[in-house]
Amino acid sequence: MASRLLWASRAASYLRISVFHRGFSTVLKDLKYADSHEWVKVNGNSATVGITDHAQDHLGEVVYVELPEVGASITQGDSFGAVESVKATSDVISPVSGEVVEVNEELNNSPGLVNSSPYEKGWIIKVDIKDSGELNNLMDSEKYTKFCEEEDGKH
Repeated sequence: MASRLLWASRAASYLRISVFHRGFSTVLKDLKYADSHEWVKVNGNSATVGITDHAQDHLGEVVYVELPEVGASITQGDSFGAVESVKATSDVISPVSGEVVEVNEELNNSPGLVNSSPYEKGWIIKVDIKDSGELNNLMDSEKYTKFCEEEDGKH
């Protein structure tokens, strides 16, 4: 019985892994996206920022996330931290300007959350938005999906 359970859990983990490497990335409808592959979830004047499923997929296994300090000022288009994976280190570019009000401390111990849950548990910072007009510079889910398809087609 135990060996059958072990086989079943191995099969399940194998299936999970093979499903994970689908040809396209998850893009959530109610978010805004930057062409540097960060997402923003806006709630009033507050924004939660992370990297997209597409970005984490290209980076591979994330081993370290460099977080900014709470209270830091960030500017749209400028780097505020970095994500280090087994393959590369990539700057995280801020999709909005404002003040960092919270950082995801969980990433210090579990940087892999960026891979396993890029839009939920793997968020990176929360920001008090300075200029909501900047959100117009970002893409909606449809534009971002097309952008990723075009970018992947170039490689």
